[in-house]
Amino acid sequence: MKFMRRMAWLGAGLLFAGSIFANEEPAAGEAEQLRGIVRNLLDDNAAFVKSHKPAYYKPFSEQQHPRATVVTCSDSRVHTHALDKTPDGDLFMVRDIGNQISTAEGSVEYGVHHLHTPLLIIVGHVACGAIKAVQSDYSRESEPIKRELDSIKLPPKNPQNQESEEWLRGVDANVNNQVDFALKKFANEVKENKLTVIGAIYDFQNALHQGQGRLVITNINGNTDAASIMTDLMKFSGIGPKPEKKAAGKAAAKKPAVEQPEHR
Repeated sequence: MKFMRRMAWLGAGLLFAGSIFANEEPAAGEAEQLRGIVRNLLDDNAAFVKSHKPAYYKPFSEQQHPRATVVTCSDSRVHTHALDKTPDGDLFMVRDIGNQISTAEGSVEYGVHHLHTPLLIIVGHVACGAIKAVQSDYSRESEPIKRELDSIKLPPKNPQNQESEEWLRGVDANVNNQVDFALKKFANEVKENKLTVIGAIYDFQNALHQGQGRLVITNINGNTDAASIMTDLMKFSGIGPKPEKKAAGKAAAKKPAVEQPEHR
């Protein structure tokens, strides 16, 4: 009862705080910025509560049965609404620096072994800061950050490539490494067809020429061949990604699953 009374008081307090925020004279600097962030979070949550009735929560209010375990980067530009319109109860999300399994192994294992998700998908993304750091010098970072970056292994740089090309190449290599890690760790589940491991790149820059915001599948159970991936996607969903016109035709069929970005 004390907890419920405290929650009721807190709810009333939040409503009161919202009215204060709305009427308060603006202040300069970080304090005003913080007020704006909190106000926006509370307003958005209030709108969410208003638009989602109790029936919405019924399928997952007591227990969860997600359809996929998703390992993705902590980057603020990568979020569930790009992958699933209704992620509640659907996606068991694991987020860390560089969408790694080894630095969040227990969380990933929980999704596969305890929640029995049939899909484990590793989602890298263009312009990943972790990849850029590993391709550069991150010795001045804090020890916790360095420990997480140390476990990202990338191929040697190709001096003939532009920096943007190497950056994207590193993103792709890291996704493939995470898929390989998962295939070894969950070998029995994959062998028994209880688990499929997919690697993908979320492209909010259109660097892969398949549409800005596209989730580009680059690896299915260790297979990175573009034609094979397309065949598997057709089997899974009956549809495949639709590249832009400039990537279509016979030339596109010879291209790898991950295209090099345009030179800028």
